[in-house]
Amino acid sequence: MEDLSEKEQLDAVRAWWAENGSYVMGGIAVGIIVIFGWNRWQTGIADAEIAASTLFEDVMEAAARNLSDNAEAPAESLFREFPDSPYAAQARLAMARLYMDSGRDQDAADVLLPLAELPPDNALSLVGRLRLTQILLYQEKPQGVVDLVKDLPETAFSARFNEALGDAYFMLEQYSEAETAYLAAMNDNPLAPTVDRTLLQLKINDLPAPDQDSAAAAIDAVIDAAEETPAADADGEPEVAEETSEDSVVEENAEPETE
Repeated sequence: MEDLSEKEQLDAVRAWWAENGSYVMGGIAVGIIVIFGWNRWQTGIADAEIAASTLFEDVMEAAARNLSDNAEAPAESLFREFPDSPYAAQARLAMARLYMDSGRDQDAADVLLPLAELPPDNALSLVGRLRLTQILLYQEKPQGVVDLVKDLPETAFSARFNEALGDAYFMLEQYSEAETAYLAAMNDNPLAPTVDRTLLQLKINDLPAPDQDSAAAAIDAVIDAAEETPAADADGEPEVAEETSEDSVVEENAEPETE
């Protein structure tokens, strides 16, 4: 009876295998492909990280020797081939500093711009944006700073951004907005300060008073009006250009008629 039971079980297994064997083998094949693909993908990521790391090391080595020309080629390759890599972001910061040290402020601004355009929840993006604001202030482009900073959410860099915003408004002669930005920067965490509160207070103290703003505006208006007023002659009367018509010239040169 046991032999018959075992035979029945064997026949059942064979029948099941005949019906489902192809699916089992297919599943095994898919599993092998997935595992192989995963390993290849992981290997590709590792290879990409190694390549990006190598380019970054080349950039940093050239930057350490202050050789901007030598750093540009590997930096461009890194930006082009691995734009989303943390190495690319770090290289942008390094190139910006290298350009500024070389007096190439516009190149520094250009290399930071893609980093500053990333979402502000990225720490490296915030660092790039902050450095870009300093370059724009150096270039005397305050409106660019306002556009870059004014709508940022609250972050660990907020005090420094507010200080830069205050500097920009000061350059734009929008002193009320500058004071608001400086006061916001003064709210920096005193236990972990990111700005110089003494310097901020000096900037606030240097802001013109509101009545001084009105007086300065009035003086500017008087100067503009004076520039538009015609110059006076020796008797204090405004000079009027003499108009000579063709008829008056003819009359002066005409001889009296004789009968």
